[in-house]
Order: sequence, then C-alpha cells, then structure tokens
Amino acid sequence: MRIIAGPCQHESFEQSEAIARECKRVCDKHDIDYVFKASYDKANRSSISGQRGVGMSETMHAFGMIKDALDIKTLTDVHTNHQVGTIMGDWSDCVDVLQIPAFLCRQTDLIQMACETDKIVNIKKGQFMAPWDMHGVLSKTENAKEVWITERGICHGYNNLVVDFNGMQYMLSNYDVPLVFDATHSVQRPSANGVSSGGNRDYVAGLTRAASAMGVSNFFLEVHDDPDNAPSDGDNMLHLKDFERTIDDIMRYSYTS
Repeated sequence: MRIIAGPCQHESFEQSEAIARECKRVCDKHDIDYVFKASYDKANRSSISGQRGVGMSETMHAFGMIKDALDIKTLTDVHTNHQVGTIMGDWSDCVDVLQIPAFLCRQTDLIQMACETDKIVNIKKGQFMAPWDMHGVLSKTENAKEVWITERGICHGYNNLVVDFNGMQYMLSNYDVPLVFDATHSVQRPSANGVSSGGNRDYVAGLTRAASAMGVSNFFLEVHDDPDNAPSDGDNMLHLKDFERTIDDIMRYSYTS
C-alpha cells in the first residue's frame, strides 16, 4: 500500500516538515510506503487572484531537507518541459516522483519528457476523460522508469465532480500500472466559489473506505494543519488531525490486506 499526502502547495519548511513527519508516523504504524507531496506552483487557478505558491527554488530546498530528515520519497507537479528540465538539472536529488496534472494528461511532449527521466511519473486522469481513454495516455510512457495513474473524480455538470467506481474497477482490471485514488480532489467543486474552488472534505472518509474495500491500495490525500486558512484547496483538504483515523479506516476496510 502507498499513501501520497501533503499540503496542496508548499508554504514553509516548518509546516511541510511537520505535516510530513506526522503522515510518516501514521504510515509507519501500518507499514505503508509514504510519499510526501506539495506543489511549488499551482498554475491551474480559477482566477488571477488565486495564490500559486512560493516557487521552485524554496520548495525544492525544503524537499531536500525533508527527504534527508525523514528518509521519504517526494512528489511534485510539472507543467512544462522547461520545469522538467530545471528540476532534473538543479534539483534532481530532491524529487522522486514527477506528477502530470489532470488538465495536462494529454500533453504528449510533457509526458514523454517526464518519462525520459529517472523519476517515477504519476499521471492524473483528466476530469473530462473516460477510464479507457487512459490507454492512449499510457502509450506515451514506454520509456518511463515507472508509471502510476490517478483517479481524481470526473465532471458531473457544472462546478461538480463525482467518483465513478465502475471506472476505477475498469482501470484496476485493464491497466498494468498502479492505480491511485485521489480522494481529496474528488470532493472538490471546481470554481464553485467564483474566484476559487470549493469542496467538502467531510466526504473524503467514506470515499476512501469504499475505494479500499474494492481493492484500491494507493491513495492521494491533500492534508493541511489549518485547511480553512490554506492558500488553495482548503475546502477539500483533509485536516491533519483526521489523517490517522482516515488511514486506520483504509486499512480496516482494505480488500487487499
């Protein structure tokens, strides 16, 4: 089992390190592989007023210290070929997993460049794509060290996402790569607040239990110590105090354990 968890965007070393340390403690209790995640730049914003992050240099420097202190893997998004090149050129030791955001999951050049690195590549399935559409996406990854695909909900009308468990079963049965379930973005309501996205974190626990019961063994959870005051995705991020109970439930309901 694998848990990818951390704040939406990196805000400070102290905060990220504290979140990573607590998530690692909980995952170690269950012998779960833990990957810390945070973004240096949230390029996909609802409006120009959306906070994007502190930038690559500060975030990657923090990643390096967190990796050294806790002996964990790290994950961050890449949006352009230039960003892939900069990370590989200047910060390669700080990152283990390059993530392709959902809205960019069809960008051939970006996927292929990420897959030519020595990093694991996690591709988020677009909210607009059918489960079987990922066959085409995966055809672009033949040079990759390792590939994961992540389900993060699908569009259901305006400003709303739903979770398609039939679709997740299709991907579990038809793709020879690990399937990750992103429960926190699946409860997001894109642009529902006008200049920002909304969501309901109260639904995360039930969705993770259901996914675990059907055989999903990899989970993506955005976690924050004060989500109501987070710079982005606060409505759908899990509160850090609820992380342990959520992981305990995932293990309790696990079909694979």
